[in-house]
Amino acid sequence: MEILLTLTYVAFCCAIFKLFRIPVNQWTLATAALGGIFGLSLLFITMAYNHPFSTNARIYYSVTPIIPGVRGRVIEVPVQDRTNQHLEAGEVLFKIDPKPYEYVVAEKKAGLADAEANIAQLKASVDQAVAATGKAKAQQQLAQENFDRQSQLFQKNVVAQATLDTATRNLDAAKQATAEAVAAEDRARQAYGATVDGEHTAIVRLRNELADAQFDLDQTTVRAPASGFVTEVALRPGLYVVPIPLRPAMVFVNDSKKDRSLAAAFQQNALQRVVPGDEAEVLFKGIPGRVFKAKVRLLIDAIAAGQLQNTGTLANIGGPVTGDRALAVLDVIDDMSDYQVPLGSAGEAAIYTEHFHELSLLRKILLRMRSWQNYAFFESL
Repeated sequence: MEILLTLTYVAFCCAIFKLFRIPVNQWTLATAALGGIFGLSLLFITMAYNHPFSTNARIYYSVTPIIPGVRGRVIEVPVQDRTNQHLEAGEVLFKIDPKPYEYVVAEKKAGLADAEANIAQLKASVDQAVAATGKAKAQQQLAQENFDRQSQLFQKNVVAQATLDTATRNLDAAKQATAEAVAAEDRARQAYGATVDGEHTAIVRLRNELADAQFDLDQTTVRAPASGFVTEVALRPGLYVVPIPLRPAMVFVNDSKKDRSLAAAFQQNALQRVVPGDEAEVLFKGIPGRVFKAKVRLLIDAIAAGQLQNTGTLANIGGPVTGDRALAVLDVIDDMSDYQVPLGSAGEAAIYTEHFHELSLLRKILLRMRSWQNYAFFESL
């Protein structure tokens, strides 16, 4: 841009010199040069502060590494023939051999059934012991009432000592039977075991193990996490996959609008007058001769160069830092459905603030000239 404006100024000076027949000498050349330096410098600085331009714009998008939840051998890859085609959330990406996990589920189901049967028997024993304890306590109550009655009659000399002794022996026997019934109930309850929310702990544990095994079985069918597509699918039946984050089985590209954004990197001082909602324009290298209208959505309040991560070592700031540009996120307003714009496409962007709005016309002209330059490109060797 600077070269273009400089050449334009030189051509303008040449035309002025010829049109008005201005003599060419050291004074006129110096005047033209100094005037050009001052004027162009003022123009560049004014545009840089009020209508910033970036050659580093790109469409960023979110991807989800597809990591299997269980290990196993792949038996089917339905998306092998649907590469780069839209998939809805829940569609099958690939399947892992489920037989080992089906065996575990069957084993857990059998163990749960046996435990439920055993617990039912222990529960019946507890119920029987509780009933026996209740019966023994009822008999003790009757023996106690009979002893009290015979004791009163003995004090009135109505019954003999032998009758009172018999009532005493019956009461002692009833108390002994009650104690034995209570002890038997305690043993039955101990054999039954503890409960959690009214359910036996063994049943709770085995049911959770069954649910965990069923979850692993369900994980043998790997599904799309959201709407999107897969690309460069190298997974084939017969490969063995493991749930390791460093080795995803495939990469899923999310294609919803909220998972993509157009961001442009600017010099830090170039965004001092930019606010969300400012008008912007963007061009893509893959679409020469076309400029799309946009608006500033937000300015990211963080710069990559200043981030700190927990690495166990102190940050070394003695050398030069990289990534010191500020980012502005833009929303393209124009319809781009008629153009092939792959995710990750590079472009250039300009933002037009409300200050010195007259100069925005010059920035727009220069941006369109940059777009026309994209018609000429060469294959890299």
